[in-house]
Amino acid sequence: MPKIKSILLPLFAGVIIFTWAVAIFFYYQATVPVGISTQTVTFNITPGATLKQVSKKLKNHNLIRNENAFRMLANIRQKQTHIQIGEYELNESMLPIDILKVITSGKTVLQLITIPEGYRITEMAELLAKKISINKEEFIKESRDKGLIKKLNITSKSLEGYLFPETYHFSKYSSEKIIIQTMIKTFQERIKSHKVLDQIKNSDMTLHDVITLASLIEKETGMHGERKHISSVFHNRLRRKMRLQTDPTVIYAIKNFDGNIRKKDLGIDSPYNTYRHKGLPPGPIASPGIKSIIAAINPIKTNHLYFVSKKNGSHYFSSNLKEHNRAVQKYQLKKVTQN
Repeated sequence: MPKIKSILLPLFAGVIIFTWAVAIFFYYQATVPVGISTQTVTFNITPGATLKQVSKKLKNHNLIRNENAFRMLANIRQKQTHIQIGEYELNESMLPIDILKVITSGKTVLQLITIPEGYRITEMAELLAKKISINKEEFIKESRDKGLIKKLNITSKSLEGYLFPETYHFSKYSSEKIIIQTMIKTFQERIKSHKVLDQIKNSDMTLHDVITLASLIEKETGMHGERKHISSVFHNRLRRKMRLQTDPTVIYAIKNFDGNIRKKDLGIDSPYNTYRHKGLPPGPIASPGIKSIIAAINPIKTNHLYFVSKKNGSHYFSSNLKEHNRAVQKYQLKKVTQN
């Protein structure tokens, strides 16, 4: 028996020493930063990435000392399933525990994205796809969500016009649905802050009418001082039951517009073609900014029924067709391309 003890005791002591050595090694690897550099590294975690894959990538980027130690740390902290997709700003001087906190926080690097006034949903999809990882077709599909359209009391078939043009902060992997909901929420906030609904109560227009008219104004002019004047022309024509005859609605109706409006395009069979149909089109043709929305409700008082571009960003306004035709001759060689 003494002989067995003399054999086992050193063995147990060796196991204990080895265990402590391993524990100290992993503790060091899991708690000591790689270096002292504070230079930021943008670290990207893609959808579906596992803890093992993320740990290996962190090691390859020289952000942790040991991937096994980092996984052990994540398991001890019960964060192994909490890793969030997105881009994170990390550096070599960060403690592994702090790196773990960051990549499980969801506080990703945000991309600054400006949606210009007058953009259509298809143009927004193109822009967003270039900036972050969205699917263009999915974005367009989400913009036609019947439940959301019904909830907003929109009478057209998409959210065209209601995705507010603004500067947003989105993460690389923001979902199409979240982006659309954010833009709708911004629209509602801007409408509320500018008391648009209160102004509509004193008019004979609905919110949908206002946003539709505002989209025409937005596409016709980029000059703030002209918006209410353009609005006046449209209101005057609507009162007289004249066709609005605005080119942007024809462009919206053309599936693959090549940059030129031809004479035959003015006869295109579409409810959006205001050369054929009286009144407003079924819905907005783009997303108007708040200035155009306000102009749609508050036109200045004029007797003007026509306007033509002076090709310098401004327009010439006329009250009769004879005057308008003279302006067309003066400022434009051809109003449309003949074909």
